[in-house]
Amino acid sequence: MPRLSKDSAPNVQDVGPAVDQGGDLDDITVNFVTIRQSHSLAPLLRGLPGDSCQCPHWGYLFAGKITVSYADHEETYLAGDAFYMTPGHTTAAEAGTEFVMFSPSDLLAETEAAIAKGMQEAAQNEATVVAGVRQDDDNQLAGVLVA
Repeated sequence: MPRLSKDSAPNVQDVGPAVDQGGDLDDITVNFVTIRQSHSLAPLLRGLPGDSCQCPHWGYLFAGKITVSYADHEETYLAGDAFYMTPGHTTAAEAGTEFVMFSPSDLLAETEAAIAKGMQEAAQNEATVVAGVRQDDDNQLAGVLVA
């Protein structure tokens, strides 16, 4: 029987605010996630249908708090909760949150590609702001004060 643990996970991604240790069990991706800094994934999901994650997730929250936003309501998961996130959500998590999540690998790959693109765009925008200018939504350069 295939198995995976946090310590044996073949894929480890440290992206600053979070550490994701995971791997695939057949066509299901298992992620052990530790949130080090409170953050929302909503800005990184822009460009997906509804600007939201279209992948369902099942999981268990060991510690902390996750807030899941849908177009018509919001759900909050706390330590000790098992959860199911339906497609069409965005998430925010508090520092200190730890959970394990199970997702269909193909659908998760689409979401992860959008998040990677969003992170790259955010890094480029940050580099532009550090240089003393930023590009606004109309692709116009606007001066900014860098403190």
